[in-house]
Amino acid sequence: MENSLLILLQLFLAHVVTDFVFQPTSWVIDKRAKKGRSIYLYIHSMLAGLLSWLFLMKLEWWYVAIIISVVHFFIDLWKLNYKRDTLKIFLLDQIFHVGSIILVWLVLISGFHYIIPFLKDLFTSQTFLAILIGYLLVIFPAGFLIGKATLRWQGEVEQDLKKTSLDSAGRYIGIFERILVLTFIITQNFSAIGFLIAAKSILRFSDKSEIGARKQTEYVLIGTLMSFAITIIIGFLVREIAF
Repeated sequence: MENSLLILLQLFLAHVVTDFVFQPTSWVIDKRAKKGRSIYLYIHSMLAGLLSWLFLMKLEWWYVAIIISVVHFFIDLWKLNYKRDTLKIFLLDQIFHVGSIILVWLVLISGFHYIIPFLKDLFTSQTFLAILIGYLLVIFPAGFLIGKATLRWQGEVEQDLKKTSLDSAGRYIGIFERILVLTFIITQNFSAIGFLIAAKSILRFSDKSEIGARKQTEYVLIGTLMSFAITIIIGFLVREIAF
């Protein structure tokens, strides 16, 4: 198992080095402008395969270089067909790369027959299911519940918040803070929750001279306290069930 994980890490390292270390901005610009006619697309793809083979340090796995190069080429070519490199496209691109790496890894270790038993063990694990449900709850239903609970005040501060806040910023801040709080509870880093509350309090501090500043502060404070309270309750329930 240790050697299997080492192979996976070596393949991941090759990908990270290829995509984020040995790819200058000039290459990216040229690839986006010329797409399939860019020489750098071919160099980049071959580099991905070559580094994978070199990091594996096994001459008999020479075919890995060919497989990785070809797959990397077509994934990048697919990405270049989009006019804008949005977050969605970037994430899909990386998911495809990681997926191809995992498939190559499974071929190298002859590990396909382990997939079904692994998934069966995973979804019959009380610990895994409790943690998974906990994260899903704090990401989706918790935000919906807080939004419904604070609906009565949204109209009062909506106009001022639109002028001083990024679109949907509060929603994403809430999601990430709940993920962090749940993680701190699961890992028993309770003191870190205090630092998170303090950090958010500083960042959310409003200039009292602003119109509606007090309403905004009260609105944010209510949402924050509800967010922390719900996540802490879910966190302790997850710990009780999972451990």
